[in-house]
Formats: sequence, C-alpha cells, structure tokens
Amino acid sequence: MSFLYFVLPALGGYTLTSLYLLKNPLILHKRKQPAFYCTHISHRGGCGERIESTMGAFEHALRQGTEMLEMDCHLTHDGHVVVSHDENLLRQTGHDVTVSSLDLKDLPLYKERLEVTFNAGFCSTGTDRKFALLEDVFRKFPEVPVSIEIKENNHQLIHKVSDLVRCYSREGITVWASVDETILKECRRVNSSMPYSFSMNRGVLLLLLFYTGLLPFAPLGESLLQFYLPRVINRTYIPEGRILKNRLVLFFLEKVTMRKSLFQHLAARGIQVHLFVCNKEEDIKAALDVGATGVMSDYPTLLTNYFLRNRSRD
Repeated sequence: MSFLYFVLPALGGYTLTSLYLLKNPLILHKRKQPAFYCTHISHRGGCGERIESTMGAFEHALRQGTEMLEMDCHLTHDGHVVVSHDENLLRQTGHDVTVSSLDLKDLPLYKERLEVTFNAGFCSTGTDRKFALLEDVFRKFPEVPVSIEIKENNHQLIHKVSDLVRCYSREGITVWASVDETILKECRRVNSSMPYSFSMNRGVLLLLLFYTGLLPFAPLGESLLQFYLPRVINRTYIPEGRILKNRLVLFFLEKVTMRKSLFQHLAARGIQVHLFVCNKEEDIKAALDVGATGVMSDYPTLLTNYFLRNRSRD
C-alpha cells in the first residue's frame, strides 16, 4: 500500500502536467514559422474537375482559389521528372506500361474520361491529357506551395526533385511527403531544407505519444500532418485492402485518429493538419470541426464555394 502513496500522486501530477502542456505547447517548444499556410489544397491538382495532375488541372485549381497543389512524381527512362500518381499507367492511360520504361516523348495521353479515385463512379474530363513535367509546374507557378509524394525509393528521382527545388528557389514552399519512413529519410538526407510531412510510422508514433501523454514533451521535426478523413472510406473512396472495408476497423480508426485536442496541439506548434480527400460539403465541415487547418479535395470549386459561404456567415 505504501507504494501507491508514491505512485498515485506522481501519476496524477504527470497527467495534469501533460494535459496542461498539451494545451500550452509553446511553454516547451518554439512555434514553427512555415513559409506558407494553406487551408485550400487540391488533391492531384483538383482531379475531380480536370484530368488529374495535368497543367490544365493545376491552372484550373488555381483559378478557383486553391492555395496548394498536391501531386506525385516519377522518373522517365530518359531522366525527366513527370507528375503522375501511378508508376504503371494502365489506370490512367489504358496502356500497361511504366513511366520508368518510357522516354518522355513516348508517354501516352491520359484517358478522355478518368474515374476519380476518391469519388467512386464519377469521372473527370479535360482538353489537357498530357503528363506534366515537374519543372513546368515550378516554372509556371513559382510562388504556389506544392506537396510532392515520393512513392519509390529511387535515389535518382529524389535527387532530381531536390535539384529542381533548389534551381527554382522553392525550398520553403515545397514539401517532401511519403508514407514510407525509409523514403522520407532519404528525401531529408538529400535536401534537409525542405519541410516534410509525417510518414506512416511517424504518424503511429505521434498517436502513441498523444495517448501516453508524452507528446507535449517530444520534439517534432515535421511541418505537416496529411491524413485520411476516415468517414470517406467505403463511401466516396473504396479501398483495395480488405481490412479497411470492415466497419469496426473504420469506427476504431476514426475514434483513435480524429482527436481535436491532438490537432489543436499540432496547430499551436505551427504544424499544419491537412485532412483528405473531402469531396462532399459534409466532409469538409467534418474535417474543419475536428480541427484540420487545411482541407484537401478533388473539387477545388466545391471547396472555394464552401469557404465563401461559411465565411460570409461568420
């Protein structure tokens, strides 16, 4: 019993201190000062309204008021960095070939109608069906923040992306993103001056720190948390993995991850929280209600209209 006299007060003191610092993180941490702050993010360049990841999609999204473009990159056989979500082009073009097996001039066109991954059953169209070069994106939109997801541990690709970022002086507004911690470490090794997002492993660690009360004491190098809004899974986005088709798994995922106190803590430390992919108004509202600082959508016009209507009510 005497043991409890020491343990219980210590545990209570730790809990109260952790909760206090969770709400007041700047007591221990200096707030990050990012070069950009975005609430309106276009997923794959706004692929619900134009063919995904094309210059036409990017231009359209920016006309609608988007503040950040999200994209993925791959390397062609002749060494060009192209914007493409997939390495294999079957889904996007109907041709069962890979980006890395083709020279830039041999890349096929996108399909005339392309299904929107996060809005099952709906397709996008557009007059621009060409794959975009990352360099053209940087040249055309020099001041627009861009999040680049690297899906493969390709050293040449990572170095070329970094070289382009440096060439166009975009270190502060171009984000390294990857779900794979190994890839993200390589990205940071090649160019540590760029902000970076949480990997999957680091995201899990973030949750562990949050639930054990250690988060307020832990340093965080990341500048962004980009995560699924779980409610869209199996409703507008149908995943391939069987585990995410289970309602109990999704219920648990939402309860564990969508914690407003966690997102508010990150925001207070200058870490942006972007939830995706919100293709319906109720999903945009749900993301903002839970504390997201930014919303990622395939439909930039929908997002713009939502913000305009709701800001006018405030």
